[in-house]
Amino acid sequence: MDLLMTILLLLLILLISNIVSHYTPFIPTALIQVALGVLAAFLFDDISLDIETEWFLLLFIAPLLYNDGRNFPREELWRMRWPILGNAVILVLITTVAGGYFIHWLIEDIPLAAAFALAAILSPTDPVAVNGIAKRIHLPQKVLNLVRGESLINDASGLVAFNYAVAAVVTGYFSWQEAALDFSFKFAAGAILGLVLGLLVIGIRFVLRRQGISDVSFQALLSVLTPFIIFIITEELLHASGVIAVVVAGIIHSLVRERTETLVAEEQVLTENIWTIILFILNGIVFLLLGLSIPSSISGVLENRSINEGVLFSFVLAIGLVILGIRFVWAYLFSAYEYHSGHMASEEKPDLRTALMVSLTGVRGTVTMVGILSLPYLLENGDAFPNRSLLLFLAAGTILFTLILATVLLPILSKGEMPEPGTGKLTTEDARRKILLKSISTLKQKMSEDNEVAAYELIDEYTVRLQQIEPHTQQLKKGTKTLQDKLREIRLIALDEERAYLNRVNESPGMTQEVYEAFEKSLDRREEAVSRSIRSMMVYMQGKLIRAYKRMRGQYIKDEETRLVQLEEAQEIQIGALKAALEKLEDIAADKERKDYVQAVITDYKQMISGVQRPELHFNEEFELEKEELRLIVMDKGRSEIYKMYEAGDINREQAKELRRYVNHIESVTLYEREE
Repeated sequence: MDLLMTILLLLLILLISNIVSHYTPFIPTALIQVALGVLAAFLFDDISLDIETEWFLLLFIAPLLYNDGRNFPREELWRMRWPILGNAVILVLITTVAGGYFIHWLIEDIPLAAAFALAAILSPTDPVAVNGIAKRIHLPQKVLNLVRGESLINDASGLVAFNYAVAAVVTGYFSWQEAALDFSFKFAAGAILGLVLGLLVIGIRFVLRRQGISDVSFQALLSVLTPFIIFIITEELLHASGVIAVVVAGIIHSLVRERTETLVAEEQVLTENIWTIILFILNGIVFLLLGLSIPSSISGVLENRSINEGVLFSFVLAIGLVILGIRFVWAYLFSAYEYHSGHMASEEKPDLRTALMVSLTGVRGTVTMVGILSLPYLLENGDAFPNRSLLLFLAAGTILFTLILATVLLPILSKGEMPEPGTGKLTTEDARRKILLKSISTLKQKMSEDNEVAAYELIDEYTVRLQQIEPHTQQLKKGTKTLQDKLREIRLIALDEERAYLNRVNESPGMTQEVYEAFEKSLDRREEAVSRSIRSMMVYMQGKLIRAYKRMRGQYIKDEETRLVQLEEAQEIQIGALKAALEKLEDIAADKERKDYVQAVITDYKQMISGVQRPELHFNEEFELEKEELRLIVMDKGRSEIYKMYEAGDINREQAKELRRYVNHIESVTLYEREE
């Protein structure tokens, strides 16, 4: 039960982290999750999720790397094979040796073998945090591809080097020859087994389809289980590198998927949706676990009063700078070698700025933390592992240092970075906004007297989608409050006109006091809603739920305002009030400064008038059919707009694919609801 509550609490914190990230887009989500993990460790004394290194690799690293392998661009992987292998193997070994000697020189109390262990576990990079930063700034694609490509392999190479160094500390024995042979065997055997097992799984799926076992849920589950099965077989039964095996299997899967994905489209869509949820959870939880482990990792060393805290933090700073410095020197020298040797014809001339970007993207993360936490407490002879608490503190501090440094410096370095050839002029968000605006324009053009109620409802729906996108742009963010204030001002003017019309009618004989008070109450509620108070939002949500429940039961029990509409007298008064407000708004629309804002409110009033005149259309099948026909027209127009933007060079191929998926998702939801 404790384990279940811990998992549920972590998932809840994960949701909170994404809400916080929405309001603080300048901070990477990974850093927010680390901070929330640290906070949770202080708030909940008994919260812990102790996972052994082997289990962590199986539950987190195996599926994440398998997914990276199956989604990594094949052409880029082949084109950058030497830089990726250089960073993932040679740079890891250089970091282990050079970094180990530096750590031992800096802190003499740490034995050389233990220093090698610390440097080795600090060598693997974590691209998840970098991906979070890359979403809000422009980083060169070759830099992103390099860090993503090397992360496919350097987890394995770093962990193997770490395990050898730890074994040397524990046993006091180390052989370079044995280490090199075992290192080579694990890599080669892992790659071969990944190839064989990956092809075997693909063959099994193909045979099952031939036998008629093509259930999409079954095939999707088999796809999710694949990395776990391959990792267990490779690691436990054959003692090779399971990390390398799942990466190779993922790449093999991507090659076959390109030829078969159109034949199993429904399975492909379901599988990708499941993987999206899995990756969201795994990526978030690993950083929460990192935050949870930091307080316990540093508490032991900070409790030691013989060590000055300032000196400790200076050690972290020095080690972090040296680790990143080694990566910087390697990145510059390797790019210079590639440029002068002509191995990569398209490679740009090496420069310090790009090398610094490559260095800063080498953020350390969860593999480092989990590896260092697996350090044994005792040596083979029964003595305590030398300076274990200090090693944990240095590793945790270096992780945070690299993450914060990348968060601060990468946006500065990326300023003025020109878009690369083949990239679109528009961002994906701008293109999506353009499609939604085109959809709203199409709905207004296709509106007729017969379908205006359905058209107005769809306009509302697409307007909400547009508002969900707009806050993400900085320019619109600054104008959001001004926009809301102007719309509120215009709506209050319209409500005042309705109230004035109602008072004029009330002065003439014929309106009963009951009808007048009901209209007054309705206007008061609408004014409160325009004020956007918390109470008005709660009342709105309550009413929405009640109406949905009544609609689900197939009956619509008319509330106070709907009963008024049924009365011919009240209906005429309400239409008259709305039309009076509409005339007032059309007069105001002559003001060019407020024209766009007024038009938005005019659309709302036209929709209300249509709804009052034909209220029955909201609750019959004809209305749903009209709505669906209009939606299909809008989707076709959206696809056409995507094609036009692609042909004009406003968006690139990847953006066009993403936008088509966006339109297809809306269509899928519509069709699925109709099938229900």
